[in-house]
Amino acid sequence: MAFIQGVLEIMKIAIIIPAHNEAQTIGPLVGAVRALGYDCIVIDDGSVDHTDAVAIKAGAVVLKTGIKSGKGNALKAGFDHVLKNGYEAAIAMDGDGQHSPSDIAAFAACYQNTNADIINGNRMHNPRGMPLVRLITNRFMSWLISLFCRQSIPDTQCGFRLIKTKVLKAIKLTSSDFEIETEVLIKASKKGFKIASVDIQTIYRDEKSKIQPVRDTFRFMAYLGRELLGKND
Repeated sequence: MAFIQGVLEIMKIAIIIPAHNEAQTIGPLVGAVRALGYDCIVIDDGSVDHTDAVAIKAGAVVLKTGIKSGKGNALKAGFDHVLKNGYEAAIAMDGDGQHSPSDIAAFAACYQNTNADIINGNRMHNPRGMPLVRLITNRFMSWLISLFCRQSIPDTQCGFRLIKTKVLKAIKLTSSDFEIETEVLIKASKKGFKIASVDIQTIYRDEKSKIQPVRDTFRFMAYLGRELLGKND
């Protein structure tokens, strides 16, 4: 564990967490990340609870969007912070407790063994507890996006991923919401960056998903349509 943690320290990693009304979960999450020795950047995306105060108390740097702007815009704010402050890579996590800080070690080990440019979390090896509709959708989308990327990515919709800053410097992200997960993978692949995957835990409780199936499926298909037409470069 000490060796793996040393790898991350050499890389100068920041953990970035977009959050909207996550006051109930953000404190323990930030605390666990900070206990592992990593800088933690929380992007408060227009929360109306005390997400910002709880995150600050737990030891995070908090950026605020002001109004709810979407996960994509929140992530872009976090990426900008990482680039401006000299980090070598960022690990993005969700703020609702579905990602476990204990899995960060798997990203470090994968980086050490593969030197991949993006390391994507993979829940599909054991999707127990994942709602059936989401499981079917994830498998189909992952198959389709892997075709676009010309790389096998078993869980393209997982927001738990390591991205080197050289990737962020090379691609221009325009998505404002959940389709940014797809945009990162496709644009990085177009630039020739290597994508690897690591198995992570599947954590589902009784929380309500922030994904709106009709709206976000439309946005996803619209994004892929623009890719096919070459309008996203």
